[in-house]
Amino acid sequence: MSGDIVPRGDTLPAIPADGEGLGFLALSVRVTALTAQAMLLKEKVWALQRRMDSNADKASNMSEMCDAAEVEPQFTALILDGSVALRKVADASGELANAADVMQTDAQGFNDAHQGEYGGIYEATQTMGVKQPKPGFNEVK
Repeated sequence: MSGDIVPRGDTLPAIPADGEGLGFLALSVRVTALTAQAMLLKEKVWALQRRMDSNADKASNMSEMCDAAEVEPQFTALILDGSVALRKVADASGELANAADVMQTDAQGFNDAHQGEYGGIYEATQTMGVKQPKPGFNEVK
């Protein structure tokens, strides 16, 4: 999609420690990083969910084979319990991945709104050639 934020590592501006970290670019960088991390979290959690689903299926099959082989019922039950626990992890992973997806979408929406609201102002002040006050200077207290 054309509106996707794609972080490019060292091409992003650094956030200085002298209060400038509150500026337009600093906020954009932070939201971009949040978006990227949410996307990475989502991908890793989906991979975890697939693995837990697969392991749960394998444990369930093993439990059935053990039952057919007339293995001690207590051991068969333990294997089945493991399968159920793995399935619960897979389900919870799906919920976490959905939450990360919402976080990514919301961060992207925030970044788009921030750019739409303040991007033009930032660009105009940069082309003026006049040094602007530090962020927060004009804040009403």
